[in-house]
Amino acid sequence: MYLDLSKRYFPLPQEVSSAGLGEPVITPEKVHLPVHYGDGNQGGKPAVAWDFNLLSLDGYSPETGWVRIDAKKLASVHISSFEKRRSVQRKASHSKKARRVLSKYSNRERNRARKHKLEIARVVQSMCGSVGLEELKKQGMYTRSRVWNRRISRSDWRSITRILVEKMGEAGVKELDPYGSSSYCSRCGWENKDLNGAVFECKECGLRIGSSTQQ
Repeated sequence: MYLDLSKRYFPLPQEVSSAGLGEPVITPEKVHLPVHYGDGNQGGKPAVAWDFNLLSLDGYSPETGWVRIDAKKLASVHISSFEKRRSVQRKASHSKKARRVLSKYSNRERNRARKHKLEIARVVQSMCGSVGLEELKKQGMYTRSRVWNRRISRSDWRSITRILVEKMGEAGVKELDPYGSSSYCSRCGWENKDLNGAVFECKECGLRIGSSTQQ
């Protein structure tokens, strides 16, 4: 089978160039053609949508495919600092020395975490002309699990977003509603109404990916 996607049969919108066309995905019923709309101020870099996870940032665009930024070092800063603070926290109410130590641990955690957040933002900015980020709200994510709640409270999603806005401007950072995003294929848009299991498998284009990064 031969598909002619030349301008004669397939005219593109004015804001889309041929360089903005992704690889066609052919299914028995449809042909999905990813298209990148540039904003004219990206310096040739693609727009990438990012999914915030507890230990990583997972990004996707038709030009780059899937990209993962490891955030384990950032998470380990908070975990180790929490253990150190907990060891002196009970004494802090009765001892000035313990309060000074507690303050020192908190400042050290803040400075080390900011260093890792700046590095993550630098990597994102180096590969993206613009970014889409999940607008996550911690208030709706807490459960009865203390361990889970601690992980959520230690997350740095909002501060990383703020750093990217400072570096890229509000025009370069768009916050996206994450509601229902795990139900749709990031390649062709097919909706999966059965999200059981650790692997998301698209019945339209055949994409298989871990459900934790399917956003």
